[in-house]
Amino acid sequence: MTPAAPLDLTDPAVVADPYPAFARARGVAPVQWHEELGLWLAFTHAESNAVLRDRRLGRIWQDREPAERFGDFNLIHRNAILEMEPPDHTRLRRLISTAFARGHVERLRPWVEQLAGRLVDELIERSGGSEPVDVLSGMAEQLPVDVIAELLGVPEADRPLLRPWSNAIVKMYEYGRTTAVEEAAERAAGEFVACLRELAADRRRHLGEDLVSHLVTVRDTEGDRLTEDELVTTCILLLNAGHEATVNVTGNGLLALLRSPDQLARLRADRALLPTAIEELMRFDSPLQLFERTATEDVEIAGVTVREGQKIAALLGSANHDPAVFAAPEALDVGRTDNPHITFGAGVHFCIGAPLARVELQASFGALLDRTSRLELGGEPVRRPEFVIRGLAQLPVVLAR
Repeated sequence: MTPAAPLDLTDPAVVADPYPAFARARGVAPVQWHEELGLWLAFTHAESNAVLRDRRLGRIWQDREPAERFGDFNLIHRNAILEMEPPDHTRLRRLISTAFARGHVERLRPWVEQLAGRLVDELIERSGGSEPVDVLSGMAEQLPVDVIAELLGVPEADRPLLRPWSNAIVKMYEYGRTTAVEEAAERAAGEFVACLRELAADRRRHLGEDLVSHLVTVRDTEGDRLTEDELVTTCILLLNAGHEATVNVTGNGLLALLRSPDQLARLRADRALLPTAIEELMRFDSPLQLFERTATEDVEIAGVTVREGQKIAALLGSANHDPAVFAAPEALDVGRTDNPHITFGAGVHFCIGAPLARVELQASFGALLDRTSRLELGGEPVRRPEFVIRGLAQLPVVLAR
């Protein structure tokens, strides 16, 4: 019998820093059973990669029960590309990729860079070179929401609602949720769905150059098109997944750099390192720590049999710190070129928004480097209390030109 995973996801010490616990677990076995969660956990890079790529391990959505309590939450997952397997996944990804292929990411790049510069300038003004300001609320949370809103063509009046909706919905992915959290997630899902149905209806009447207009009109070579529920769900997924990941890579990554001043200085001295630095920041402290799959038949991984219907999860942060793959994995290295991290997933569910996330992150860190001569931690950061989606609640930083 494989040893039980020595991992308590509710332990504040694990939430604060899970990587020592991951290292201990990797030393026990690559795949272990977690009794409390009722699933297998893959701790190593090879096994996590196998979990993400094996077509016998799928994303099999099951509506949250009781269904009458979670109507809109279930709707936005039942129709999501992230919760589908081929052939439905193949059809939906083809349509979404066709709409994205109309140059949306490159169209937005100059706009994103200007936005990042403006947000950093505002932080510098508030800091004045001596006072700590919160980079999370001042830039990290604002930029990806504004970018997704611009990408979709969301009206200005509705844009302040997007971040609270996203924050409420993604809390449903954590373990040990309260009833209040569940009710807030369902309420946010309902309001978000209503907003996007209205936006889609407007775009059918008045087409523009935004992504919603292209999702409304896109057809593939076989004449397929998105249903309205698929369109609405795709937009919500772009915000929830894109916003959360980018916010948390920015916060986690900037904290890592501030705690490694030699690497920050190295990046300042050689801006050509920025693309590899972004990949390293995603590896070093992953924004998503756990991603589940369900076995559609018996599957053997690392000598363990995952029975049909059982769940197994790839622990992305643990995989990204596996010393069998990464030299000195606990060290931040902004020049790391051999970096096959799986932060964006792998296989058919590889993150469709990865190119946009990279543009946002390069713009944010580029602006912080370009516009400051001083960048220092201005107090103790506050970490969010969740394990699955790993991020900070506050990151006080002192900035000066």
